[in-house]
Amino acid sequence: MRDYRTLRPGTYQEMTSGFRWEVPASYNLAADVLDKHEPDRPAMHFVSDEGRDERWTFGDMRRLTDRTANTLRGLGVGKGDRVAVMAPASPEIAASFLATYKVEAILLSMSVLYGDDAIVYRLNDAEAKVLITSAAHRDRVAALLGKAPSVEHLVVVGGAGAESFEELTGAAADRFETPATDPDTPAQLYYTSGTTGMAKGILHAHRYLLGHEEFQLSHDVRVGELFHSTGEWAWIAGIVPGILGPWRFGVETLVHGRKGGFDPGKALRLIADHGVGNLFTTPTAIRAMMGVSEASSLDFGVRLACSAGEPLNPEAIAWWSRTVGCPMLDYYGLSESYPLCANYPTVEVRPGSMGLPLPGWEVAILDPDEQPVPQGEPGEICLRARSNPHYPLGYWNRPEDSEEVFGGDWFHTKDTARQDEDGYVWYSGRADDVIISAGYRIGPFEVESTLLEHPAVAESAVVASPDQQRGHVVKAFVRLVPGTEPSDELAGELQRHVRERLSAYAYPRKLEFVDDLPKTLTGKIRRSELRNADSGDGEEAG
Repeated sequence: MRDYRTLRPGTYQEMTSGFRWEVPASYNLAADVLDKHEPDRPAMHFVSDEGRDERWTFGDMRRLTDRTANTLRGLGVGKGDRVAVMAPASPEIAASFLATYKVEAILLSMSVLYGDDAIVYRLNDAEAKVLITSAAHRDRVAALLGKAPSVEHLVVVGGAGAESFEELTGAAADRFETPATDPDTPAQLYYTSGTTGMAKGILHAHRYLLGHEEFQLSHDVRVGELFHSTGEWAWIAGIVPGILGPWRFGVETLVHGRKGGFDPGKALRLIADHGVGNLFTTPTAIRAMMGVSEASSLDFGVRLACSAGEPLNPEAIAWWSRTVGCPMLDYYGLSESYPLCANYPTVEVRPGSMGLPLPGWEVAILDPDEQPVPQGEPGEICLRARSNPHYPLGYWNRPEDSEEVFGGDWFHTKDTARQDEDGYVWYSGRADDVIISAGYRIGPFEVESTLLEHPAVAESAVVASPDQQRGHVVKAFVRLVPGTEPSDELAGELQRHVRERLSAYAYPRKLEFVDDLPKTLTGKIRRSELRNADSGDGEEAG
C-alpha cells in the first residue's frame, strides 16, 4: 500500500532545518483523508458497547460518506451552511463529518455531555441548519429544537422513518464529486469556554489539518499499525486524532462507540485486546487509568503513545512507561491552534516538559510587551500570527474578538511557561493561575505534580489563596486515593512532601481535602472556580 508520509522523526535539527509549509491551491479535508486511498485499504475497526464489531475499508467509508453528502445536498445544505453533530463515535458519524466537508458546509461538533442550555446556545449561535444525532439522544435534542429555530432537519443514526440516517442515506447515490475547494474555505467550528463570557466558536479552514504534522513527527504513524484515540469526537483533540490525522496517512483506526462516559478499565482492555500500536490520550485519562488494579497484568503492544489537552505529570509518564512499556510523549496546544510544542520519539524527552516547538510553528515566550523574556524566566507562550496553515479564520460572528485575539503579530495563549537553555518548554500554568507569594512566582502545575507523587494523592489542584502577610499563599485541594482517610497528620505530611521535593516557598500553606474537583467537559480542572469558592480554610503550617 502507498505510504503518504513525507516527513520522518529525526534529530531536532534535521526536522526543523529547511522545513516549509506547503498548502496546495485546492484542498478539501475529505479528499485528503478519504478520497485518495485505495478502496480496499483498512480504515476503521469499530467496536461499540452495544455489541457492534465491524471492519470498514476506505472504499466502504467513501461510499457511506458520498451517500451522506448527497443526503445533505438533498436537505438543502449548501456551501457555508452549518451541520451540527452530537453523537458517540461511529462509522456513520465519521461519514457525517466528512460529508459536511465535502459539500463545503461547516461542521459544528458538540459533546454528548453538554447540558441543554449549552446545546441550544451553540445551535443558535452557529445557526445550524441540520442536526445529526444518535437514537439514544434523539428525544432529548428533539425537545430542544423549539428553542433552536434555525434547525430545519433532524437526522438520527439508528432512527426510524423520515429522520432515519440509514433510510435517508440508503436512498441516496453512492458517488459524490468532491469540489475543488479553496484551502481557506471554512470547515470546522469548535466552541471553547474562556474564563468569562459565553463560549466562542473557533472557525477553522480546510487547511488546518495540514498543520497537524505531529502524526508524522511525534506519533510516527505507520501503515499496518492500529491507531486509537480515547478522546470524544466533539473537540479538536478528539476528531483530529480519532480519524482525520491517521486517515490522512492511510492508517487504520480503532474506534470505540461508548454508551456512557470514559471507563479507564475498559479503555485499557480495549487497547490491549485489539493490539493497538499507536495511541493518543489525555492526562485526565491516564490519571484515571493509574487507578485500574488490573493494568499491570494486561498484555500491551503499544509502540508509541502521545498525550495532550493539559500538562502531563512526570509521575503519570513514569507509571505509563512501567505499566504499558512504551514512551508517553506530551504535546501542547489549544483549540485555536495545536500542537505548538511536542516531544518526539527520536529526541531526548525531559519528563514534565512539553518538549520543543513543532517544526514550522514559530513559538516564543514573551512578556506583556511582546518582548522575549530572559532564558529560564516565566512568560506567556505565544505563536507568530498567520505563520502556519492551522491558524484559525477567527471567532464565529465575533469580528471584534477575532481582531483582538488573532489580528496582531502574535497569538497569545494565556498560558505561561519557561524555556530552558536547550529550548525545551516547561509549563507553569494559565497566565491568571500563576501564584505570586511573598515575591515568588509559583506555577501551580509544579506543585500539583509533586503532590501527585505522594501515594495517598489521586488528584490535586493548586490556586492562590489570599493571605494578609504574603499577599497570597499556595492552597491545594486534594482528592485522596480510595481507602485513605483525611487527617491533620496527612495534611502536614503532604505539606512536608512538597516543601522537601519542590521548594520551601512553593509548598501549600493551606490544604483542603475534597471528594472531587470541578472540571470542564474535557477534563481540565477549573482552578478559577476553586479560587472563587476559596473560603481561606484549610490546614496551615508555618
